[in-house]
Amino acid sequence: MRPSTLFYGALGLLSPIATSALELNPDDPDSIKAAAKVVAAGTRDWYTGDRVGDTPGNLPDPYYWWLCGAMFGSFVDYWYYTGDDTYNAITKQAIIHQIGDPKAFMPQNQTSTLGNDDQAFWGMTALSAAENKLPDVEGEMSFLSLAIAVFNTQAPRWNARTCGGGLNWQIFTFNNGYDYKNTISNGAFFNIAARLAKYTGNATYTEWATKAYEWELSVGLISKDFHFYDGTSERQNCSDVNHIQWTYNAGIHMAGAAALWNLSTTTGDEAGAAKWRGRIEGIMKNIDPFFNPEGAPGVMSEVACERNGLCDHDQRSFKAYLARWMGFTMLTAPWTRQTLMPKLRTSAVAAAKQCGPGKGGCGMRWWRGVNDGEVGVGEQMSALEVMQNLLIDQVAGPVGEQTGGISKNDPSAGSDGDKLTVQYNAITTGDKAGAGFLTILVLVFLFAGGWWLITGE
Repeated sequence: MRPSTLFYGALGLLSPIATSALELNPDDPDSIKAAAKVVAAGTRDWYTGDRVGDTPGNLPDPYYWWLCGAMFGSFVDYWYYTGDDTYNAITKQAIIHQIGDPKAFMPQNQTSTLGNDDQAFWGMTALSAAENKLPDVEGEMSFLSLAIAVFNTQAPRWNARTCGGGLNWQIFTFNNGYDYKNTISNGAFFNIAARLAKYTGNATYTEWATKAYEWELSVGLISKDFHFYDGTSERQNCSDVNHIQWTYNAGIHMAGAAALWNLSTTTGDEAGAAKWRGRIEGIMKNIDPFFNPEGAPGVMSEVACERNGLCDHDQRSFKAYLARWMGFTMLTAPWTRQTLMPKLRTSAVAAAKQCGPGKGGCGMRWWRGVNDGEVGVGEQMSALEVMQNLLIDQVAGPVGEQTGGISKNDPSAGSDGDKLTVQYNAITTGDKAGAGFLTILVLVFLFAGGWWLITGE
């Protein structure tokens, strides 16, 4: 993800546009599927990578590479929840085309802007494909192995030389923003490690997931009362934290914690189960500010930038990931449903009311009740995920190697050429600033809605 300037909102259309509201009955799976089908088609209309002369796995400008990987994660979810395989072919084509060298979602044409979070979003899409039993592509790396490859290339980047650990935002030291240790890069690493631990049972993944979460706590990226802040700079030894809060940072940690709770319960680790349950409960309590826009209680919003119209193209997709990981959490830790499902239902109904067919069918501010004209890939994805994750009763939940998984496991994936494989103890035990950092701080003080974004209280 690129540094935010919060100015991209000015590029959108500023007045509501006419649209035929979708009918969505949150109690009727057929109604949900019908609405999701319309929104999925609108999302697909933004993608050009399968056209002759274009590149599979890329969206047209102004969208960055990572967002395309995240979009295909939405299509993996769409197939999983609805059974509609319309987008499976382009999804598989894009994933395989973007494997890169080393074979871990590191294409050479992305080197100048490649962040750990960017790589991780492609890795999480591959991991979702494995968990959801999307068949591997014959003759290519398996989806599970691709997720492992991301982990195997990121674990050696753990940078204990500054701040006692953590992943830097950028992969390469010559890229602007390398000195920033952002929550989404570390949260995505935590998420992948936790889900790989659940999928494979390998204790090394559990150890790394726990290490990442505890490090974030230690430097204040996660507060004691479960607020998730944007990041911190190693130039000040991570002593100053950027207190902006985004929906996806809360969601990505909630899902990882749910995976570790599930694993702890399965293995009979009562202490681990209690620890991760407590963390899930804390996260669920503290996502409430994301569901309380004025005049529309219960409707999800990106509080830091929606009301002031300053969400950039990345931030317009963040609600998609909170919705996605709310669904994953409910499937993996079913006791969370009573808390999370009402929020998802209210948000999905509100999203449907301002969505219609076509490329610009869904706007950004669901709480307005009409399409606000702020349209794009992120807006479509967010509406799609909040609708399709209502369908958790239609699926069995994410699988693992011993519970129906079909994706092949290559523990050494990602080590080719760079010798980056993590040494496993398999038996028992064993990321955003640059030029945008100051801009964000200034603009949040001036414009952001909600004092809690700054104080975290």
